[in-house]
Amino acid sequence: MGAHGKMICYEVGGAVRDALLGLPVHDRDWVVVGSTPEALEAAGFLPVGRDFPVFLHPETKEEYALARTERKHGRGYRGFRVHCAPQVTLEEDLQRRDLTINAIARAADGTLIDPFGGQRDLQERWLRHVSPAFAEDPVRVLRLARFAARFGDFRVAPETLALARSMAAAGELAHLVPERVWQELARGLMEAHPERMIAVLHETGALAVILPEVAAMFGVPQPPQYHPEIDCGAHLLLVLQTAARLGAPLEVRWACLLHDTGKGDTPADILPHHYGHEERSAQHAEAICARLRVPSACRDFAVCFAREHGHLYRLDEMRAGTAVHLLQRCDALRRPARFEAMLLAAACDHLGRGGVAADAQWTVAERWRQVLAAVRAVDAGALARAYQDRPQAIAEVVLAERVRAARAVLHPPAAAVR
Repeated sequence: MGAHGKMICYEVGGAVRDALLGLPVHDRDWVVVGSTPEALEAAGFLPVGRDFPVFLHPETKEEYALARTERKHGRGYRGFRVHCAPQVTLEEDLQRRDLTINAIARAADGTLIDPFGGQRDLQERWLRHVSPAFAEDPVRVLRLARFAARFGDFRVAPETLALARSMAAAGELAHLVPERVWQELARGLMEAHPERMIAVLHETGALAVILPEVAAMFGVPQPPQYHPEIDCGAHLLLVLQTAARLGAPLEVRWACLLHDTGKGDTPADILPHHYGHEERSAQHAEAICARLRVPSACRDFAVCFAREHGHLYRLDEMRAGTAVHLLQRCDALRRPARFEAMLLAAACDHLGRGGVAADAQWTVAERWRQVLAAVRAVDAGALARAYQDRPQAIAEVVLAERVRAARAVLHPPAAAVR
């Protein structure tokens, strides 16, 4: 951009950062110095900001925000007084931002304005806070963890880690709005290294505040013959890493995060075994999703997978009737695509173990697909018509036919085996 009188526009934030990293730039944000809301509206900009003056460019529809400063006056991320005035400088606006790599501006002629060393931190791969004001906004701890998930080769600066720890210890994160916590977690889970988000949250103490059920898994042992990585928390990080490698959708990654939370409160006298952890995990998943107001699709999937994942691995030792009941509990007959996602989550869990080859296959999945196809091929409508004079028998007959179809796959007659 250029100048309109005293008004000067600078490109800021993620677009500048990603361009310097050689990454594709999708959304551009701008900060306006030396202007007022009235002047921007007179120039045709459309006001959209509720908490502070943000405007849409009349042609590009990109966001333009007036340079501002913020002062803390309450707890949580909403407790700020915002000050916008033509006298607020670009450096003052950049100073209120979270990380140095997000506090670089670009002028109209391409000149970079970088008062806090963001370019150096980009080159040296550091996530570092701009100023002590970082501690005023608890959401920034979640954003820090999310950026660790996005940029897998960046390290958190020691002083930033220490500051985030002090924020968690001071109770600031307890004042976060549930929907905002979910929003940051969901975005972080979909990054290239979601396991790093959880690791950073755990290292700062933030995980124990926002997801205590997940934090409780770290340091809890499990049988080494099944889990060479032993630690339940280490297993969780490997599962999330696998989910990202396999390109899993959000509901699968969320279910992977919560599926073993019941192991965090296994009675000490039965460790390293975790008998019955599936039901406890399902209860935790239900409570977590209610607390964070998680969308129903992610909630229902996570609860179902937590409850059933232990059974999914045992198909070859199941009776046909047991397999059919599991498919019905998972709503697989009506929603086969959802059950396919359940199998993907189970594969992430299976492959997310120390010592398991990266290209190993979870062969039980194909057997489940065969059983489901056979069960869904049973024509329930035709059976209902055949028994229309005995409607009370229809459900029993349909179930019996589905069990028979499953048995034919699981335990084929000896003559059919070549």
